Amino acid sequence: MRCVIARFPFDLTKSGVLDTMKGVKPEPITGESVIIGRCHYPVKQVGEVITRQDRRDFTGGEVTRAMARLGFTCRNDHAPAPAAPPTPALTPLQNASAMLGSSEPLEV
Repeated sequence: MRCVIARFPFDLTKSGVLDTMKGVKPEPITGESVIIGRCHYPVKQVGEVITRQDRRDFTGGEVTRAMARLGFTCRNDHAPAPAAPPTPALTPLQNASAMLGSSEPLEV
């Protein structure tokens, strides 16, 4: 399939992308990702490997569109981190004591 990434045309095939990404260790995912084989790769890493261009030369959207057209599963965002459980509201005295390292504020 012919696609344009960073204003350059590329003829990509699904098997060609699989072969190119074989043995490439996935980087930590912070945004958009592509599932290639059994690994989740950041789209910018995939674009850099298959085009041999600098990541600043193309957008993640260009790579995502190309990978989706080839039949790879693309995800927009990595799963959000679970929210911290709500903490009870502290009084100013309790807050100051906690910052100083005391477990309980002193009674006056």
